[in-house]
Amino acid sequence: MITALLYGLLASSAFPIGVLLGLVWRIPRKVLASIIAFGAGTLVVALTTELMGEAVGEGSVLYALGGLFAGALLYIALDAWLDRLARRSPRLESSEAVQVTPGAAAIPEMPREAAVSGTALLAGAVIDGIPESAAIGMGLAAEKGPGLGLVLLGAVFLSNLPEAIGSTAGMRQAGRSNTYIIIAWTLVVVVCTASTVAGYTLLANLPAVWTSFLLAFAAGGILAMLADTMFPEAFANGGPWVALATTSGFAAAILLGELH
Repeated sequence: MITALLYGLLASSAFPIGVLLGLVWRIPRKVLASIIAFGAGTLVVALTTELMGEAVGEGSVLYALGGLFAGALLYIALDAWLDRLARRSPRLESSEAVQVTPGAAAIPEMPREAAVSGTALLAGAVIDGIPESAAIGMGLAAEKGPGLGLVLLGAVFLSNLPEAIGSTAGMRQAGRSNTYIIIAWTLVVVVCTASTVAGYTLLANLPAVWTSFLLAFAAGGILAMLADTMFPEAFANGGPWVALATTSGFAAAILLGELH
């Protein structure tokens, strides 16, 4: 469990680094889009060759596919609910902090609207991070060693960094204070680290078929997040050249897998 805690802290350390960069450096949109695409490419490897490969090997294809669809459906349902909350604010277009109304900081916002939209932004960041973090713990437990967990750690760190940078920039555009941003992302670090430990604990003594289901469940949540958020956002802000950044992230994750 100590190993899972350390892995969770290491993966979540990308959040404060990204927040610091987002607060002190106004990153050009195309550069940020490339960073996001790179992180997405690493996650593609993690969820296909690592998570799903382990899920099928642990149990059966049916259990793995059941977990995959369950994870994707849960993410979609939660994301839709958060988007409905966020749209009550005139400053936000969705619960993703990078999708703010142009000139958002200057748009008046009632206290109730501010509370709802702030909650949506925080919950959106947490929901994106939970399946990734839980997958690290599951990887450690499933393989009874650091191999799978190490690959997932690298992939999740590389995807968390651009997410934190982009979300911090979006929160600033939406008029959130630096104090709000720092507190919000501190909570995200705590929740995601706890998710890593929970993922490890859940898989420690489960039958193989349920291990298969939960590994695929995490993969489904990550896949839905990629399709819903990271790929569309990267392409919208960076154009077709972000495909090269995605490929670079994919290659980096493959190399990381070969090193363990």
